[in-house]
Amino acid sequence: MTPALLELDEVSLSRGGRVVLDRVTLRVQAGQVTAIVGPSGAGKSSLLRCAVGLDRLDAGRVRVDGHDALELDPRVLRRRVALVAQHPVMLPGTVADNLAYALPAGAVDGEAARRSLERAGLDVSFASRVAGELSGGERARVAVARALTRDPVALLLDEPTAALDPARAAGVEALMRELAGLGLAVLVASHDVAIVRRSADAAVLLEAGRVTASGTAADVLDAWAGRPA
Repeated sequence: MTPALLELDEVSLSRGGRVVLDRVTLRVQAGQVTAIVGPSGAGKSSLLRCAVGLDRLDAGRVRVDGHDALELDPRVLRRRVALVAQHPVMLPGTVADNLAYALPAGAVDGEAARRSLERAGLDVSFASRVAGELSGGERARVAVARALTRDPVALLLDEPTAALDPARAAGVEALMRELAGLGLAVLVASHDVAIVRRSADAAVLLEAGRVTASGTAADVLDAWAGRPA
């Protein structure tokens, strides 16, 4: 069996007395796209935040490549597991400036920037572009390239096709498959049923903070479609 690079075991999280995640277990394997689907407010984004240590768990455990996340330096954890937010912020300056964000000075040289851009499906000429002038689809890819500069083993994407037109959404879909093909464990939270059905190898259905179905993307989406409105 392909190894699970990212594992969440019995993860629970509460906020203000409200249960956000209730004993969620999830495995994200190398070379595969795993999707989290479910209604708004189900806890999908919170689960991604827990995976990168941005939210402290009430119970449960996160493992990255076999290591307990609590035993990793937070900076190491966020290099190993990279999160791309639903609305990625472009910092002032060029794309190259954005690629160097949150890394030690000089850590991203020209070759590293080129490699990250190419892995995200962008030409090296993007490095000199003004980040604030990019389209929505371009911003999404630059955000992925920025995450890839850290050479993560797992890439987490929060609603990566939200607000994109069909052509740009299809480009992000293809990118997810390409990155999985490079051996990354890709975890995506998405409302886009069509893209999940086409691109995900596995999926979990999250409802009110609990996993109510898991398996192939097709089986999970069919289970979700069969729920009463």
